[in-house]
Amino acid sequence: MAEDQELMPPGATQGPVQAVSAMGFPSPARDYFDGGLDLNRLLVRDRVSTFIMRVSGHAMQSAGIFDGDEVIVDRSLSVRHGSVVIVNLNGQMLVRRWQIDGQQVGLLSDESPLPVILAEGDEVSVFGVITRCLHHVR
Repeated sequence: MAEDQELMPPGATQGPVQAVSAMGFPSPARDYFDGGLDLNRLLVRDRVSTFIMRVSGHAMQSAGIFDGDEVIVDRSLSVRHGSVVIVNLNGQMLVRRWQIDGQQVGLLSDESPLPVILAEGDEVSVFGVITRCLHHVR
């Protein structure tokens, strides 16, 4: 072997050397990253029957629903005692807590300590059950 001949691995070529500089250290969170957040997967049970509605008013602050918040409403869920619902009562859309007491159904809000008891002549239709509230942080 000649003295001026360098030992190089097969397939290697001679060329300019480029310096690589690493600054800082890699993020520890990189090991746990499995893609972006899919809010549909995290927040929505049934995509076909789920809607987002903006709330106006202060009737349900004890439930954590404030004026201007968006709520996720699932129309496929059955209403149960204690469900927070979007209800159309005599042509007015309301956010209320559904309350069942024996044979009576009432709609409870923060505005009154007593529920509004649904009467036989009332036109009532439940639009859906609220599953989540998207609260604005101001």
